[in-house]
Amino acid sequence: MTLIKSISGIRGTIGGKPGDNLTPHDIVKYTAAYGTWLQKKKAEHYKVVIGRDGRVSGPMVQQIVTGTLLALGIDVIDLGLSTTPTVEMAVVNEGADGGIILTASHNPKQWNALKLLNEQGEFISEADGELVLKLAEKGDFNFAEVGKLGTYSTKDDYIAWHIQQILALPLVDVTAIRSKGFKVVVDAVNSTGGIAVPMLLRALGVENIVEISCEPDGLFSHNPEPLPENLIALISEVKTTSADIGIAVDPDVDRLVFVNDDGNCFGEEYTLVAIADYVLQNKPGNTVSNLSSTKALKDVTIKRGGEHFGTAVGEVNVVTKMKEVNAVIGGEGNGGIIVPELHYGRDALVGIALFLTHLAKFGKSVSVLRSQYPNYYMSKNKIQLSPEINVDEVLKYIHKKYKKQPVNTVDGVKIEFDDNWVHLRKSNTEPIIRIYAESANETTARTLATKIMSDIKELTNGNG
Repeated sequence: MTLIKSISGIRGTIGGKPGDNLTPHDIVKYTAAYGTWLQKKKAEHYKVVIGRDGRVSGPMVQQIVTGTLLALGIDVIDLGLSTTPTVEMAVVNEGADGGIILTASHNPKQWNALKLLNEQGEFISEADGELVLKLAEKGDFNFAEVGKLGTYSTKDDYIAWHIQQILALPLVDVTAIRSKGFKVVVDAVNSTGGIAVPMLLRALGVENIVEISCEPDGLFSHNPEPLPENLIALISEVKTTSADIGIAVDPDVDRLVFVNDDGNCFGEEYTLVAIADYVLQNKPGNTVSNLSSTKALKDVTIKRGGEHFGTAVGEVNVVTKMKEVNAVIGGEGNGGIIVPELHYGRDALVGIALFLTHLAKFGKSVSVLRSQYPNYYMSKNKIQLSPEINVDEVLKYIHKKYKKQPVNTVDGVKIEFDDNWVHLRKSNTEPIIRIYAESANETTARTLATKIMSDIKELTNGNG
């Protein structure tokens, strides 16, 4: 059982003892801290938008979060079953002071979380996140008197509104998509993508839709992280039904991956690459992704006349850099697409609309489209840490060992080996070191990752 407190939000497993898991006590504590943080920013009248994914624990968590905010004197607009990007956009549209998304993203069904947003519908900054955590530990909350309790209202049409904003984008071509008569298989892992993705596809003119796990009952039919090993049913259905494309999203619909017409995975790293290519063809400019994302985005950006920038892992870091360099598109290699013309948040729905437009105008199959991009191989690994190991010292050791190579220490340690790279970083949400390696050769990528992992094991086994 686990409770992870970070600037990414409050994430944990449901049940157990307070302080060790995401219990009702902890939900109240961190919701109250967030609400108190909001109240310190202005004098009066506060409003927060909330929404949840399809998890079984969602209604319970929603009721506790709502009650806590109302008790603080904060008005609540509840979108009910929704998506992370929908809540983000609703915060701005409602003129709210912030938002809370109740979702543990790709984590299994026993998990849930509070994702915290600012008034711009974006994840709160590291500094603000630290303030919220300090307020939670201090526990100095001032709840409202009876006459000053917050008000509660619901709005259940925001996903449809979100879709209309996507359709209004100049680079989304409904006519082109409809003319192709695409057959699409959707795997929404029994969460809110089962509501949003088919609704979007129909609005885009796609009539032939095969739905897998689209009932948002939270009984995830497989591990909810949209990785190839978890998409067996989707891959099989694409091949069996001779579909043009398979689409998978995570439970809160901010990660997007595709399955080719031949049953092979397009590659989560290449979701952003392909969509960025389409955007850059029509709107030249800069791109941003985190340091653990594929080099292919940089290649495509340079080819289209733009400049690519790398950041520390984390959506808030990508968004900050995108604003700084006025990027036309950005995101993360886990299938996260950020289109600033719509909003500064990872959004699988706008990614689907842009990708299908790109595919329709390309005029050939998804597998042929995939072949147009550089074919890099990424080896993704992790090492579980023991409590006594000083992770920062491990990273310093690796940095020193490979000091003759170009090294980037913006986020952990990223080492360049000619056209290959290895990135080591501490996880913000789990007690592990993640080790990503990329090369144009699959064996080389694995060998690089294995070598670095061996270095770490030699150090930690030798002296702890």
